Amino acid sequence: MDSAISQLSCEYHDLNGSHIDVLEQPPTALEFSRLVHISRPVLIRGAQISSVRFWDDEYLAATMGEAQISVAVTPNGRADAVTRSPDGRLYFVEPCVEKMNMSELLSKLSCETEDSDICYLQSQNGNVYSTRFFQGISDPSEFEPLRPDIPTEISWCSEGLGKSPDAVNLWIGSHKSVTSIHSDPYENIYTVVRGSKHFTLLSPTDGRCLRERMYPHGTWTRAGTGLTLTPSRNIPPIRWSSVVDPDVPGNLPPEAHPIQVTVEAGETLYLPPGWLHHVRQSDNTIALNWWYDMEMRGMSWIVLSFLRGIGDVPSGNDEAASENAQAEEFL
Repeated sequence: MDSAISQLSCEYHDLNGSHIDVLEQPPTALEFSRLVHISRPVLIRGAQISSVRFWDDEYLAATMGEAQISVAVTPNGRADAVTRSPDGRLYFVEPCVEKMNMSELLSKLSCETEDSDICYLQSQNGNVYSTRFFQGISDPSEFEPLRPDIPTEISWCSEGLGKSPDAVNLWIGSHKSVTSIHSDPYENIYTVVRGSKHFTLLSPTDGRCLRERMYPHGTWTRAGTGLTLTPSRNIPPIRWSSVVDPDVPGNLPPEAHPIQVTVEAGETLYLPPGWLHHVRQSDNTIALNWWYDMEMRGMSWIVLSFLRGIGDVPSGNDEAASENAQAEEFL
């Protein structure tokens, strides 16, 4: 089975190469529907949203006022990522979520030091507009004051897909915030408002290159002035990639075909469902994204699940212990 998937990956790469198309202006709805059918990332220029074009720290702080927002806080900038605890075990760790106002967040981002906690506004799941909003149900948002600036949908995307988004999210962070490699079951329209985002992309056919393993769940919790990795109770193990930094040369196996793309302010990345992505960013970057549910009927979801791998995957900690034992025996 592995050899068949390996051959599929090679043939896909031979046909498509390691590049993405660039559009100098937004597609029409028909053009976008064709892009969805091809299911490859596309960098789109000329789609800048005029209502957020002049967002600066002063405007954001004044508009949001004292409204409290949920911010992910970690000691290392890696939220939702595999992390080693002081006892040597590996955990999939979610961030500590703390409340602060926009002015406090922006101040913390501007004053980060080597020893400071890292803040990242990444609450997602519709932190601006959620599924409830598009269902016509009351949908309060922590970012209510900014809603007049943020379009509820992307017209050529909604028309091309024949649906409204499932969620609209706001992201604000510094260069110290890193998104570990993963995939989403959404048609993702990702627009950078300020700064730049650096994506490492892998086709779903390269999913096996991530060496997914099972990890116990943990959370960063506040203990006095510092953060502590706290193992979770009654949460099942999480399946996640054991490749921590796929953007670093040599960290992916040689048969992988990564694509590097930087999305600058005013540019938009179309990221199809199932595409694996690892994200870094420049200083104080702001972005918006629109998630549209993928079409689950037909073969798409079945194929994506198949490419991710059939059957159980081993424990990341058992594997690490075995590797350490082998190394000690060799020494």
